[in-house]
Amino acid sequence: RNLAMRGATLLCEIGGLLWVPVVEVCGSRPRLEDAPPRIVEHPSDLIVSKGEPATLNCKAEGRPTPMVEWYKDGERVETDREDPRSHRMLLPSGSLFFLRIVHGRRSKPDEGVYVCVARNYLGEAVSRNASLEVAILRDDFRQTPSDVVVAAGEPAVMECIPPRGHPEPTISWKRNNAKVNDKDERITIRGGKLMISNTRKSDAGMYVCVGTNMVGEKDSDPAELVVFERPMFVRRPVNQVVLADDTVDFQCEVQGDPAPTIRWRREEGELPRGRSEIRSDNNLRLTQVRAEDEGTYTCVSENSVGKAEASGTLQVHVPPQIVIRPRDQISAPGRTVTFLCGTKGNPPPAVFWQKEGSQILLFPSQPPAQSGRFSVSLSGELTISDVHSEDSGYYICQAISVAGSILTKALLEVEDVPSDRIPPIIRQGPSNQTLAPGATAQLQCYVMGNPLPSIQWERDGQRILGNDDRINLMDNGTLQIAALQETDSGVYTCVASSSSGETSWSGVIIVKDSGGMVPAPVSEPYQLPGPPQKPVVTDVTRNSVTLTWQPNAHEGGAAVTSYIIEAFSQSAGSTWQTVADLVKLEKHTVSGLSPNTIYLFIVRAVNAYGLSDPSPISEPVRTQDVSPTGQGVDHRQVQRELGEAAVELQQPVLLTASSVQLTWTVDRQSQYIQGYRLLYRQVGGSWLQQDVKAAPERSTVLNNLLKGTEYEVKIRPYFNEFQGMDSRPLTLRTREEVPSAPPQAVTVSTVKPSNSSSISVSWQPPPAEMQNGVIQEYKIWCLGNDSQTRYHINQTVDGSMLSTLVKGLLPGVLYHVEVAAVTSAGVGTHSQPVSVIIIPSGGGDSDQNVSLAEQITDVVKQPAFIAGIGGACWVILMGFSVWIYCRRKKRKELSHYTASFAYTPAVGFPHGEASGLNGRPGVLGSNMGNYPWLADSWPTTNLVHNAKDSVNCCTSKHDTAERYYNGKKHVFGDAFQGMSIMKLKGQAKQSKQKSMGKAVKTPSLNWMEPLPPPPPSGDTDEEDWCPPLPERTCLIDGMAEDGPCPPPRGDASSPATSYSHQSTATLTPSPREEARHCQDIPHPLQHQKIINRHDSFALRCPATPLNCDKSL
Repeated sequence: RNLAMRGATLLCEIGGLLWVPVVEVCGSRPRLEDAPPRIVEHPSDLIVSKGEPATLNCKAEGRPTPMVEWYKDGERVETDREDPRSHRMLLPSGSLFFLRIVHGRRSKPDEGVYVCVARNYLGEAVSRNASLEVAILRDDFRQTPSDVVVAAGEPAVMECIPPRGHPEPTISWKRNNAKVNDKDERITIRGGKLMISNTRKSDAGMYVCVGTNMVGEKDSDPAELVVFERPMFVRRPVNQVVLADDTVDFQCEVQGDPAPTIRWRREEGELPRGRSEIRSDNNLRLTQVRAEDEGTYTCVSENSVGKAEASGTLQVHVPPQIVIRPRDQISAPGRTVTFLCGTKGNPPPAVFWQKEGSQILLFPSQPPAQSGRFSVSLSGELTISDVHSEDSGYYICQAISVAGSILTKALLEVEDVPSDRIPPIIRQGPSNQTLAPGATAQLQCYVMGNPLPSIQWERDGQRILGNDDRINLMDNGTLQIAALQETDSGVYTCVASSSSGETSWSGVIIVKDSGGMVPAPVSEPYQLPGPPQKPVVTDVTRNSVTLTWQPNAHEGGAAVTSYIIEAFSQSAGSTWQTVADLVKLEKHTVSGLSPNTIYLFIVRAVNAYGLSDPSPISEPVRTQDVSPTGQGVDHRQVQRELGEAAVELQQPVLLTASSVQLTWTVDRQSQYIQGYRLLYRQVGGSWLQQDVKAAPERSTVLNNLLKGTEYEVKIRPYFNEFQGMDSRPLTLRTREEVPSAPPQAVTVSTVKPSNSSSISVSWQPPPAEMQNGVIQEYKIWCLGNDSQTRYHINQTVDGSMLSTLVKGLLPGVLYHVEVAAVTSAGVGTHSQPVSVIIIPSGGGDSDQNVSLAEQITDVVKQPAFIAGIGGACWVILMGFSVWIYCRRKKRKELSHYTASFAYTPAVGFPHGEASGLNGRPGVLGSNMGNYPWLADSWPTTNLVHNAKDSVNCCTSKHDTAERYYNGKKHVFGDAFQGMSIMKLKGQAKQSKQKSMGKAVKTPSLNWMEPLPPPPPSGDTDEEDWCPPLPERTCLIDGMAEDGPCPPPRGDASSPATSYSHQSTATLTPSPREEARHCQDIPHPLQHQKIINRHDSFALRCPATPLNCDKSL
C-alpha cells in the first residue's frame, strides 16, 4: 500500500507537470490490465502544396484508450473539437487532418513542427517531431535559355536556372514540345545545362527549360537552336589536260546551310581576262585556253560558319611550232654551215635533225657521229663543219611532243666557190615607217655582190609569198605594198643571198590612223651621208684589229654622229656581222675576234636621216695565231667535252643604266674550256660577242650597253676555234634615262593656202645610242614673242610620229619651234629653235577681215585685256556709287528747308531741270494757295549747274546747335493785306560753298519729284522765265523798310538762333526771325556783279500782288 501510495504520489507529480488534473486519480487504485499510452505510429515530415489537404498520422495504444492531442511549435493545436469552424480535424485514430493548408505571405498558421501526445490516467506518450512545410514554386526563371547557333559537328550548350521553389525544382528539357531524350549518349543534362556533343542538323528546333517540384511545372521562354552546316563539296574540280584553243570546265558543287557563296581564284595570278566565265551552276569555264593559262584553279566556298577549298590543275598542251625556219644555203667545201630551227610548244618539244634519205637521227647533246662534223645544240641548231660535197641535200628539222609533231626542211648545196668571194652587201635597206591605212609603203633593198645576189622578203620571220595583189617586188629589190591595212604592221626583212652567203636588213612598218598628223617623210638619198673612205688596218693582235678611215666630205642633211663597223670571215659564217656601233671617232679597235682568222671590214656613217652606203672593203687581215698550248690536241675529244659542258647563265644584275654583271655556272667542267664567249644583241639585232678568259669567279661586266634597251644574252665555252653549246638565252632591259640628244633634222614649213595659220613640223629621232630608252612621245613648243604679248602653243604627239601640224598661229608674229623626245624617265634635250613667221596675206578684203578677227579674238583672250576691262568696270561702279551718295546727301539736306517762314520765294528752274510737265519748268509763286507745302521746299544748292548759267542764292552755313522750332502760328490771308512788302535779293555765295548743317529726316516731299504745273497766264512766254535767283518777300507788320526781317535761308547771326523745324501747320514766322533787323540782310547792290552776269535771263513775274524787281 505504501508502494501504491508512493506511486500515486509520483503520478500526481507528473500530472502536475503536464497540467493534467489528477485529483481523482491520485487516490485511485490502478487496475492490473491497464497500460500507459504508447505511440505505435509516429507522424512523418510533410511537404504540402498550398491549399491542398494533408494528414499527420499518429496512433497510440494504451488502456484505457489514450486521448491524443497535437502541439505545434509547443502550442496546443486547436481542432474542430474546440472550434467547429477550424480547418483542422482530429481523426478518431489520433491523426491530424488538414482540410486545406493555409499559407500566406504574412500568416503561415499551418507550417511548423508538430508532435502528438497520447494520455490516459497511467500517463502520456509523446511522438517524434514531424515538420509540415508548404511547397512553393515561383514564376520567374533566374536564367532563361538563349538562342544558340552552331555548326554541325560542334558541341552546343544551353543554360537554364529554374525559378526559386521549395523543394528545389528539378530541370528537364523539351524540344518542339517533346521531352528531350536524355538517354541519347550525345545529350547530357547537368546542373540546368543541356549539352549536346556532335550536333546534328536534326537537333535544331525550339527548346524549353522545364522547372518541376511538387507544386507543378514552369516552362521558360523558348530558345532556338540553329544548326548550320559548313560548306561541303559534292563535286570537286579535277586535274585536266587539254589542247590549246580548247574549252575546259572545272566543276564545283557545294552544299551547306546557309547556302555558301562560291568564287574561283588562280594560284599563279588572276583568271584569264575575257576568256573565263563563272557559270550559273558555279562551274568555271575557260575558253580558247593558252599555254600561259596553266596553273592551279581553286574553288573557294564560304558561308557564315565555315570555309572550304578544292583545287584542280590545268595543263595546256600546245602542239609544236616552228618559229625560226632554216634557210636554204650554198656553201663551199670545207666551210661550216649552221641551220637554225627554233621551236616552241607545251611541253617543249624535242628537236632532232635528219638528212633526207638517211636513217641517222641527230639529237641535241648526242655524241658526235663517225666524222664528228655534225652536231645539234640544245637550242636546235644543226652545225655541219668541214662541209663535203656529199653533204648536199635536204636536212629535215623535226619537233615532237605529246601534243603533236611538226617538221621543216632546208636545202644545202655544196659548190666550189673561190675563197675570196664575199657574201652580199646591202647598200640601203628598209627604214622604219609609220603610215596611215590606205597608203602605199615602199621598202627599199639595194644590194651588191658577186655573184649578183637574189632578194627575198620576210615579215615577222615568215617568207612573203607573191599571192597578194597588193604586194609587188620591184626589179631593184624594193617591196611595194599598196592599200595598207593595220594587219600589214610588222618587221620586214630583206634577205640577200648568193652562193657566197646571205645578208639581211630589217625595218618596222606601223600602220595606224594618225588622226590628221602628217606622216614622217622617207629620207631622201641626198640627206644621207656619203660613204667613208676605205678603212686601213693599223694594228693586229691575236683577237683584235685596229682600223682607221677618213670621213666623206658630203655629210647629207645633218652632221655625222657615229659610225658602224661590219666584219666578215669565212670561218665565222657566211654573212656580215656588226662588230661595233656608236663609234664616235675615225679610229676604232675591233675586239673579240678569233685567232688566226681572216677578216674583211666595211664602215658606214650615221646621221639623223639614216646610214650611208658602205665604204670600200678593207684589205684582208689575219689575226695572230693561237698559242702553242693549243697545238697537238685531239679535236674530237675537244669537241666532245665542250659539247658535254653545260653552261647556265644566272639572273643578270643591273649595275648602271649601261652596264650589267653576268655570272654563270658550268655543270660539267672540262680541261679544254679555254674561255667563254659571251654573245649579246639587241632583241631582233645581230649578235655581238665578248670573250672572257676562264677564271674561278665565272663572271664579267658587260659595258657600253644602250640605255633603256632590251638585250638577249647567252654564253658558250670555247677552246681555240672549237665552241661548245650555247646556254639558255636570257633577256634583260637596261634602265631608261631621259634622251641625251635632241631630235634631229627639225624642219618647219608653212601649209598652203598662204593665209593659213598652221605650220608643219617634222623631225628625226635622236641618235639611237642617245635615246636612252623607248621614245613614248614628242613634245613640240611653238613659242611666240612680240613687243606686247607672248603667244605660246604646245603640242604632244605619239612617239611613233615624226611630224605634226601646229595650228592657231598669228600672222606677223615671230615663232620659235623646239622639239624634245620623252621617255619614261622624262623629257630630253630640246632641239635648237627654228624660227618661223607667217606673213600676213595682202589679198582681198576677206583675208584681211579674217586676219583682223583672229587678232581681235587673240587680244580679247589675253589676261592684260581682261584685267583692264575689269578695272574699268570697277572705276565706273565706284564713280556711280559716289554720285548716288552725293545725291542722297543733298536730298537729306532738303529737310532743313521745310519750316514755315513768313516769306515765299519765287523760284525758276533752268530748262530741262525743273519738274514741270512736258519739260517746262515749274514756278513757285503767290498762286500756291493749293500747295502751301511747296512754298519752302527748294534747296538753293541744287539750283547750281555750272558757273556759266546759274548762281547759288541764299546759301549759308547752318548752325551746329541743330535746334528747330516754330513760333506763333500765322495764317496767310486778310491779316497780311495791309503789310508792306520788302523785296530782298539773296546774298550770292560761291558755288563751291557747302552747307554745314546736318540733315534731319523729315517726311517733306523731295524737290526732285514732279511739281504742279504753273498757273495759266496769257501774257507770258518762255522767254520771261527767271534765272535761278530766288525772290524773297518779307512780310513786316508795322515796320519800316529797314526794320527787322527774317534772315536769309540758312544764314544765322549767332549759334543761338533757330532756323527751321518741320511743321505741317500754316506758315508762320518765328519770333526770333521777327526780331531780326533787316540790316543783317545783305543789300541787293552787293550782288550787282553777280546779277549782271545773268542779265541774259529774264525773270518771270508771278501774277500775284507781290512786287517783282525787273532789274534782275
